[in-house]
Amino acid sequence: MKYVTDFQEYQILDMADKMKLESWNHVTLLRPDPQVIWPEKQFPQLWKNIDAIYERSNTGGGAWTVKNKNLPSSWIISYRDLKFNLKRMGFKHTGLFPEQAYNWNFLRETIRNAKRPVKVLNLFAYTGAASIAALKEGAEVTHVDSSRGMVDWAKENMKLNHLENKPIRFLVDDVNKFVKREIRRGNHYDIILMDPPSFGRGSKNEIWNIEEDLYNLVASCTQLLSQNPLLFLINSYSTGLSKTVLENILYLTVNKEHPGTIVSDELGLPLKDSSLILPCGLFARWENKK
Repeated sequence: MKYVTDFQEYQILDMADKMKLESWNHVTLLRPDPQVIWPEKQFPQLWKNIDAIYERSNTGGGAWTVKNKNLPSSWIISYRDLKFNLKRMGFKHTGLFPEQAYNWNFLRETIRNAKRPVKVLNLFAYTGAASIAALKEGAEVTHVDSSRGMVDWAKENMKLNHLENKPIRFLVDDVNKFVKREIRRGNHYDIILMDPPSFGRGSKNEIWNIEEDLYNLVASCTQLLSQNPLLFLINSYSTGLSKTVLENILYLTVNKEHPGTIVSDELGLPLKDSSLILPCGLFARWENKK
């Protein structure tokens, strides 16, 4: 399992009974997590001071219950030299997945070591953490997400990091349609990142199903790779796919055109002052080892 230990402004304080207690730059949130199937709290005293709780509804969905009346509607969190704007979203999220710090670091190292101009395509790009990481290393980024709200949030994060003048293109678009157009245009990228949902809808209500659509998307994206590509990364939170499935997809597509190295693993978040680690999805990546 891969995880970082230097995310000072984010910590899991405890986890028990399908809930995780977290500190987001001194804002304490309690949120559901289906991986937390044990009942015992490690640090019961820490559960007394909670700023907000996300509680699921018996009829589906859920809502935040704010315990601290002074809790801001948005606030900032930092990781190394990256900054992100956080908000309490309608479906338990905050706009950031801290376990992805491992992938941000690997992405930055890859761009830095290339020692040449690098073009990055970030698909299902959400609020732009990976896009910001790539921009920090001087890459040219194309950021694609079907949600205008998420793209607007990514723009907020770009400005927060003072990257307004860096080369990034934001697009609100269905990923499949965008990729097909890019193939016709003859555009190419050195790095392709994707973080597809298990199920979703495009900008014009196009349906996405990861089990039915992921292979074809990766196969299409292979046509967008440059002659000397650096990295192809797939991240997944879908419980229906194993990391071996992601490895197989990369082997049958990207690696067939560009022989390299395929690596996969789980991502996790360590519990502060404990040896426990919370699993948080998985990734598979193709690397150019030339």
